[in-house]
Amino acid sequence: MSSKFAIGIDFGTESGRAVLVDLSDGTELGEHVTPYPHGVIDEQLPGSGVKLEPDWALQHPGDYIEVLKQSVPAVIKQSGVNLADVIGIGIDFTACTMLPVDGNGEPLCFKAEWKNNPHSWVKLWKHHAAQDEANELNSIAEQRGEKFLPRYGGKISSEWMIAKIWQILNEAPEVYEHTDLFLEATDWVIFKMTGHILRNSCTAGYKSIWHKQEGYPSRAFFKALDPRLEYLTDTKLRGDIVSLGTKAGELTGEMAELMGLNPGTAVAVGNVDAHAAVPGVGVVTPGKMVMVMGTSICHMLLGTEEVHVEGMCGVVEDGIIPGYFGYEAGQSAVGDIFAWFVEQAVPAYVQEAAAQEGVSVHDWLEQRAAAYKPGATGLLALDWWNGNRSILVDTDLTGLLMGCTLQTKPEEIYRALLEATAFGTRKIIDAFQAKGVSVNELYACGGLPQKNSLLMQIYADVTNREIKVAASKQTPAVGAAMFGAVAAGKEKGGYASIVEAAQKMARVREETYKPVPEHVAVYEKLYQEYNRLHDYFGRGENQVMKRLKAIKEEVWQGN
Repeated sequence: MSSKFAIGIDFGTESGRAVLVDLSDGTELGEHVTPYPHGVIDEQLPGSGVKLEPDWALQHPGDYIEVLKQSVPAVIKQSGVNLADVIGIGIDFTACTMLPVDGNGEPLCFKAEWKNNPHSWVKLWKHHAAQDEANELNSIAEQRGEKFLPRYGGKISSEWMIAKIWQILNEAPEVYEHTDLFLEATDWVIFKMTGHILRNSCTAGYKSIWHKQEGYPSRAFFKALDPRLEYLTDTKLRGDIVSLGTKAGELTGEMAELMGLNPGTAVAVGNVDAHAAVPGVGVVTPGKMVMVMGTSICHMLLGTEEVHVEGMCGVVEDGIIPGYFGYEAGQSAVGDIFAWFVEQAVPAYVQEAAAQEGVSVHDWLEQRAAAYKPGATGLLALDWWNGNRSILVDTDLTGLLMGCTLQTKPEEIYRALLEATAFGTRKIIDAFQAKGVSVNELYACGGLPQKNSLLMQIYADVTNREIKVAASKQTPAVGAAMFGAVAAGKEKGGYASIVEAAQKMARVREETYKPVPEHVAVYEKLYQEYNRLHDYFGRGENQVMKRLKAIKEEVWQGN
């Protein structure tokens, strides 16, 4: 009997990638990345020149279709497999990445009358311009004693669905009125592939305040936010919510032609990138935290009961692996911080030296930063360049670097930024441990663990835990392919459950990162200092970061 295959497609922040995976053992036979033609839209709208305000981050939905058009045929060509043996497709997405669509499921930004209105476009996960709405939502929910609030660590994020919808209603009520549905981009792409609109339980649970037992918050809550929102979940958020691994439908003839696949191929409902990565590294039981490390980090963990942990992004029944409560926490910027430093703050001599040595600036800095022992730079940083997701849930916080002198070198700052993100992860682990949700092992996947061994050793030392690294560079896509195999079903050569798929298909590297005791001791001291700064600037004692941001916004609006 010939092998069967599934395709996983991972839609990230800057690009989308597809992998073709052998269902018998998880071997990847093809991989292709398609950069989004429009990238992250954060300055002005394409074509029109309409300027965007600070904290906006949009995308072009056509870029997602481009990934299907380019990357799927590419992996088929690379692998040379028989199309009849490709039995399933799964996708995952950054989230909450959402868009308004009309009654035909078409994005409003595709329409001439709406294309110049920024609110008609896709709002990317890191669109932070709905912070005012998030603050008000949290205040009202707290006053009303809404019991959903503790499930999200005490705060609903501005990155999530309801705050973004409310921003549209407040700033562009005409867009809100014309919208038939607000959809997660992952559900929209599944609709384009199958013709069926289904909402997946993962994004509904983590990003839209939906609960498996209780549904959405009450109409009374939404009315308390804004009378115009009273029937939001009955109207613009309506639709069936189904569990991960559910077959959304089959590939339509039109999309099969575009993607170079057979029509009728099974398509799984949408998923979130970090959540798909958990089975992708073979984690299907509690006590093992999966860190999906890229521009940001998502921290994923399984538990056997619903426990409320400060600053977590959510706990959702069946949200990651059926049969468990899935916990999510995260950091709003990690790789993005390192990229900022390289692109905006590195002197020309570093760029020239790296070019002469034939290495990237990142590699040049990492090599030199690795020569320092923990604590040797005299520097300490807070990792809030893009706000704080967990545990403070506050996008108005900003970055901090202290300890600089006239002798401080770029590689020392680079190391301090690596360490700051590790301290942020330690803070998250401590929050879970304090509530009795065990974190015994760490698994890492995503772009960063493959590229930066110093970073991974720092994380092992700061957390005092061994770290296992995924064998795949595209773990979320592999996890998505596993769900595609589940959607196809056992009778077609797929799997009956995601647990069964993960046991056969997941792979981690043999080598691991182990903590070095003398490093652990020094980092413990530095972490205590990090904690003091974290609470001083993050818990209200000194609001200087917010005051500076407010002054900036006043000046910007005055121009």
